[in-house]
Amino acid sequence: MLLRQMLDIYDLIDKPSASGNEVADFLRAHGASDVTVERVSGERGGTDCMKVLIPGSNGKSSGGDAPTLGVVGRLGGLGARPELIVAVSDGDGALAALTAALKLVEMHEQGDVLAGDVIVATHVCPDAPTLPHEPVPFMDSPIDMETMNRMEVDPRMDAVVSIDTTKGNRIINVNGIAISPTVMQGYILSVSNDLMDVMTRVTGKMPQVFALSQQDITPYGNDLYHLNSILQPATATSAPVVGVAIATEQMVAGCATGATHGTDVEEAARFAVEVAEVYGQGSCTFFDPEQFKHLTDLYGTMERFQTSGQAR
Repeated sequence: MLLRQMLDIYDLIDKPSASGNEVADFLRAHGASDVTVERVSGERGGTDCMKVLIPGSNGKSSGGDAPTLGVVGRLGGLGARPELIVAVSDGDGALAALTAALKLVEMHEQGDVLAGDVIVATHVCPDAPTLPHEPVPFMDSPIDMETMNRMEVDPRMDAVVSIDTTKGNRIINVNGIAISPTVMQGYILSVSNDLMDVMTRVTGKMPQVFALSQQDITPYGNDLYHLNSILQPATATSAPVVGVAIATEQMVAGCATGATHGTDVEEAARFAVEVAEVYGQGSCTFFDPEQFKHLTDLYGTMERFQTSGQAR
C-alpha cells in the first residue's frame, strides 16, 4: 500500500505555498539522489517543473540496458487560488505520480532496487487558472502544452505512463482507474494485455479501458475537441504511451475541490510502481513490435497526427 506516501505528498502540495523545491527536499530526505526542479513562467503565471530519476540495478543511467519507464503526472494545476482554495480534482495526476516517486525512492533506499530506471515528471502549481470546457470546466495551466511536454517527456523514456484526472467526461463511468489503448507515433494501437494483467492484480477487478478518438491524440491548439490532456505526451515522443485515468462514475469538474478520492489516487500510484517493476525486467510490453511493423508496412506512418496538422 502507498497510503502513507500519498498522505505525505498531499500535505506538501495542498497549500498556497506549495513548491517543487519543498517536494524535492522531501524526496531527497527519503533517499532520492537525482531530483531537478525548474521554475517555468508564462503569461498566466508560473509553475515548478519536477523530474525524479530512480536508478535501476541494470538501468541505462549506470550503463545497463534495461528499459526506462517514464511516469508523467499530468495536470493544469494543484489549485485554482485565489478563485478556489484547497486542492482541486485536477491535481490528482501530480499527487499519484509523486506518490509513486516517493515509494520508488524509499524502495531503492531500502534495497528493493528495480532492474530499469524510472523517471517521474510532473509540475507543482497551487494557483493555476481555470478554462471553460464542455461538459464541465477544465483547469488551465500557467504554461502551454508544448512547454509542458518539453519539461515532462524525457527522451530517455522508452515507454510512458501518463496519469491524469479524467472525470469531466461521459466516456469513463467508473470510480477508480482506467487505462487507454497504447498510443504510439500517431497510431492508436491494441490495448496491452500485460498492462491489463497488472491492472487486474492491482485493483482486484476486471480491467477498465477507456475509448479514444483520433483527435484525442493530436496536439492541443488545433481547435479539435480533446477528452483531456492525458495523451498529450504521445505527441512529443516516439515511445509508446498509455494513459492512466483517475475517474468517477459521475462528471466532476477539474477545478472542483473536495473531489480527491485517496483510494483511487493510491491505486493509480500503485499501478505505476507495479508497471515500473515488470517493465524494467522485460516482462511487460506496451505494444507488439512485429504487429506495429506490419501495420506501418501496410498503411504507412502516422506521425502527422503528432503535429498541429495543415489546414486546407
